[in-house]
Amino acid sequence: MVCLTGTILRSLSGFYTVETDERALVECRARGRFRQTGEKPLVGDRVRVRVEGEDGYIEEILPRRNALVRPPVANIDQLLLVVSMKDPSPNTLVLDKMIALAESQQIEPVLVFSKTDLEDAGALSQLYHQAGFSCFPISSRTGEGVEALRPVFAGKVTVLSGNSGAGKSSLLNVLYPELALETGEISHKLGRGRHTTRQVTFYHLPDGGLVADTPGFSSIAPERYEQWDKAKLAEYFREFRPYLTQCQFSGCSHVREKGCAVLQAVQEGKIAASRHASYVAMFEELKEVKEWDKK
Repeated sequence: MVCLTGTILRSLSGFYTVETDERALVECRARGRFRQTGEKPLVGDRVRVRVEGEDGYIEEILPRRNALVRPPVANIDQLLLVVSMKDPSPNTLVLDKMIALAESQQIEPVLVFSKTDLEDAGALSQLYHQAGFSCFPISSRTGEGVEALRPVFAGKVTVLSGNSGAGKSSLLNVLYPELALETGEISHKLGRGRHTTRQVTFYHLPDGGLVADTPGFSSIAPERYEQWDKAKLAEYFREFRPYLTQCQFSGCSHVREKGCAVLQAVQEGKIAASRHASYVAMFEELKEVKEWDKK
């Protein structure tokens, strides 16, 4: 029997590929007690494993820096959100929800606007750059802007996420062709891409760091953030933060109150109206979540 510490690189059908600190790969199953405690190992988790012959078992999940439910990953530095400019078209509410999820976990959101050969990303990129985010307009088909992303990956644990068909796998294949990730065509009938990535897998990059492609999605349901207190939602919109203490009345929801500094900033063009509209939509969704649903 050997006890080792390592990182989960892949999860599939109840089996976990753990890379030990000695860079050996061990296929593991999780101990049954995790089902009893409600814990579930995630890709990116630091774990302690026990190896008995050819069998490996995850014995303990070490403390996490952060974790996301969708995509199901832990201990990441940055979330690279890939948004296609066309086929499918951008959905800023879904994007803003993903940004807020990242902010709530102290994960740095990085925005990539793909398929710029089909539609210009200038206005959308400027909007989010003004909000304080790093933005990269790119085209995997022409290669435009792709190389600018290479330093972003270096030495970081990065997860790519975004709507189905946005070109996450295509982007990684252009930068790192040795990964040879599967890509899918867009369904023009449905207006979205096929889910070519079916599980989360971390890959080592030649410049250092790890990267994971993730299954795509078309929407984010409110239960993805139902544990939040709606009073804290504004903190996850980074361009709101300078104004949160300047409202005329304490307990301001920043939705429609008089004397709201956030609303004043929207009127003055310091905060994008679309970002505030996303905030209001999320705030109203959170109002519908009953307290007993948060238990």
